[in-house]
Amino acid sequence: MTPIMIAALGLLMVATAFLSGLFGMAGGLILIGVLLALMPLPTAMVLHAITQMASNGWRAFLWRAHIRWRPVANYMVGAAVALAAWSLTRYVPDKPMALLLLGVTPFMARLLPSNIKPDPDRLWQGTVYGTICMGLMLMTGVSGPLLDTFFLGGDFGRREKVATKAMCQLVSHFTKLVYFGGIIDQAASLDPVLAGVAIAASMLGTTLARRILEAMTDQQFVAWSNKLITTIACYYIAYGGWLLVRTPVLAAFDKGGLQ
Repeated sequence: MTPIMIAALGLLMVATAFLSGLFGMAGGLILIGVLLALMPLPTAMVLHAITQMASNGWRAFLWRAHIRWRPVANYMVGAAVALAAWSLTRYVPDKPMALLLLGVTPFMARLLPSNIKPDPDRLWQGTVYGTICMGLMLMTGVSGPLLDTFFLGGDFGRREKVATKAMCQLVSHFTKLVYFGGIIDQAASLDPVLAGVAIAASMLGTTLARRILEAMTDQQFVAWSNKLITTIACYYIAYGGWLLVRTPVLAAFDKGGLQ
């Protein structure tokens, strides 16, 4: 990868880490979509995992006083179950399917009945959520919108939500790194320079977001999160749908042109 491309990706990673530092997601959704467009899926997943581990790990450190550890432990059990199950198949989705699922995920979370209020402190509920979210992570690269519903039944302020979710996401992205970097048949490798840029950019973007998050109200946090995620999700549904139909459509045109 050229130095100019690495620098451009570094700037993108600062911006997406800034968004994630504010809303606990959004940035990761944007970044994985760009990476999927630029490189093979396993490589995109590995780079995204390293970037998001740095971003979420640094965010968790900055907000460490607000982390709720019991929900994190419950979530880790489910993530381990999902990794064990996926390791048996070593499945790797294609790009169109990954993008479509990426776009649909936020709406899946919103379709949950309003009376469902998961209790993050219960082991069985944390295990179920961890398993589902980790499976989604290995399909699309992200699970943030669905993971948000994990905190619906708990008494979480915006700081506790961002901090605890950051720890859960750190676990998820590390698991994704293990899967796409070592378990699957076409395991990806990564340029160490690009990995270093990703880590530094993610930490910088996360640090810049902290002061603004402190100034936001919980109502502003929820309102802006919903608008941003909906816009990004609709774009990925359109883009993934186009990629899905493009190949057969072009093949049909080529076939017609040859006759």
